[in-house]
Amino acid sequence: MTTDLWIYADALVVGLIALVYCADRFVIGAASIARNLGVPSLIIGLTIVGFGTSAPEILVSSVAAWRGNTGLAVGNAIGSNIANIGLILGCTALLAPVAVHSRTLKREIPMLLAACLTAFGLSYDQELSRLEGGLLLAALIAFLGWLGWIARQAPAADPLALEVENEIPPPLPTGQAWFWFGFGLFGLVLSSRLLVWSASGIAHTFGISDLIIGLTIVALGTSLPELAASLASVLKQEDDLAIGNIVGSNMFNMLAVFAMPGLIHPGRLEAVVIRRDFPWMLGFTVALLLLGNGWRRSPQIGRLGGLVLLAGFCTYQFTLYRSLHP
Repeated sequence: MTTDLWIYADALVVGLIALVYCADRFVIGAASIARNLGVPSLIIGLTIVGFGTSAPEILVSSVAAWRGNTGLAVGNAIGSNIANIGLILGCTALLAPVAVHSRTLKREIPMLLAACLTAFGLSYDQELSRLEGGLLLAALIAFLGWLGWIARQAPAADPLALEVENEIPPPLPTGQAWFWFGFGLFGLVLSSRLLVWSASGIAHTFGISDLIIGLTIVALGTSLPELAASLASVLKQEDDLAIGNIVGSNMFNMLAVFAMPGLIHPGRLEAVVIRRDFPWMLGFTVALLLLGNGWRRSPQIGRLGGLVLLAGFCTYQFTLYRSLHP
């Protein structure tokens, strides 16, 4: 390894660790502020915590787009969705079967597929403009408004509501809450810049495209909060929360993270994104819909389903590897 490559690799590890830690501090601060303002727990869990676990992806894509690394930003959004379902949900289901009980969650999964199809349709011409980025962001705002309405209508006995109530961090005094909120946000910005710089350096050193780095190393790294949250939830037998974390994160990835390149640095997308990466992401999302919102009375993602998802993720990674060595 050359000296520069060692520096990039060390910076990448430090950036990922800092990104995950700062995202956690950001969620604690934001959730405490919302609780102190009297926001219902389910709304906090579905919106603020969901945004917090996607904050690494949003900041990384924003910084990458600002620096002109559109491929890294796009790859981060799509790659994170694939990793969340294929790797994280697959490993979670292998650890223990994941059942879906919440009516709120069953409504949310089809909307995730609709969001993915919308992003695919807007970018099918291999262009991502500011208008299209703005439309995705407007869809996110509409989705958050719908979530707020659903959360207020959801019965207190909804399994997801009960699990969210148990998992939301305990409220902090207002001063401490704002401190951690500001600290987490500032740390996310700095660690995102470090991560983008190091990932781009590694890509250029090996002659790999920013898109591939975004789809692999960066996507896996920014998905670490979802991995920790889902594994912890299933170990506590909070199945709906385990899937809810992934569904919420993927929704933010499509409507916020994927919108950032269009809003900040509009331009052309690589043709391979439309031909290879989007179809894989849509396939994983359809699999989630069929497994988690099926026709059975008690739909669940069992160990066989988890194995299928994990095998699909490994196949996709092999496809990316083959693209580097045709």
